Amino acid sequence: MAVSVIPSPISWPPIPANNNNNHNLLNHRPLTTAKRPYRRPSTVICSSSLKSSSSAEEKRELLKQYGLDPDEFLSEPTPSKSRRNKEGQKSGRGKQVGPPQEQTKPRETHKLLQVLGGTARRKKLLSPKSMDVRPMMEVVKGAAFGILQAAGGCPTSLRPGRWLDLYSGTGSVGIEAISRGCSEVHFVEMDPWVVSDVLRPNLEWTGFLENSVIHTVRVETYLERTKGDPFDYISVTPPYMLVDYEILMKQISESSVIGDNSFILVEYPFRTDMHETCGCLVKLADRRFGRTHLAVYGPKWAEKKRRS
Repeated sequence: MAVSVIPSPISWPPIPANNNNNHNLLNHRPLTTAKRPYRRPSTVICSSSLKSSSSAEEKRELLKQYGLDPDEFLSEPTPSKSRRNKEGQKSGRGKQVGPPQEQTKPRETHKLLQVLGGTARRKKLLSPKSMDVRPMMEVVKGAAFGILQAAGGCPTSLRPGRWLDLYSGTGSVGIEAISRGCSEVHFVEMDPWVVSDVLRPNLEWTGFLENSVIHTVRVETYLERTKGDPFDYISVTPPYMLVDYEILMKQISESSVIGDNSFILVEYPFRTDMHETCGCLVKLADRRFGRTHLAVYGPKWAEKKRRS
């Protein structure tokens, strides 16, 4: 930063042009009334064109020679408050006041489902109003139990046995199974709110809580950890877009939940390829209900009985 001082020229007061006695006025004007010449303040020009060899001390000495404050000219200007605010917003510093966050609305339920047959027929069941839990449609559920009852040799009810309801949600499939003759149902649902506010109240309302076992875990985890006797019936009604049916059916077929005499209901979406077999079981039926499909797997003896 270079500092240079430019002295201003002396200015004299103007003298009237049309006065013949100008020389007399100059010679005889009293000294006390004569106006003194005035000098304009010196102009200080600062620039950054000093050579690199000039040190900071030399700059300060130069400014002192002209009666100037070196700290005033050599210090960096302090940014204004508005400028600091703008820079702080650009760099992400400072308190950012965003839009108020919307409070999460409590999840609500309604009674749109019902038990279709058996001892609890026509009893209403709770289901979430939101679409995060999608119960099996009643027309699909009615067709599924009709196929199972016919394949088991008893068109009016199910053969007594144990049922495994995977992705149970509201529990409508498992409750239908108990209502139609199953002795015990295991419900697998990972959402704690669905279990406490939907599934358990439905079991209490229908009087089937003592016939039920609830597992609040992921289906994949349950299939990996479960050891013991196979189930007589298994229902698989997952959220369509959140599972890979190829992997899911392979895991079921390799687990201990199925046996030689098991039946499996699988609800799957349109344009999904389902194999003709699932472990030791064969496909007994494959129905379409709009964009929803239903596959039923069972033992080979049930296939022969159904064809006959």
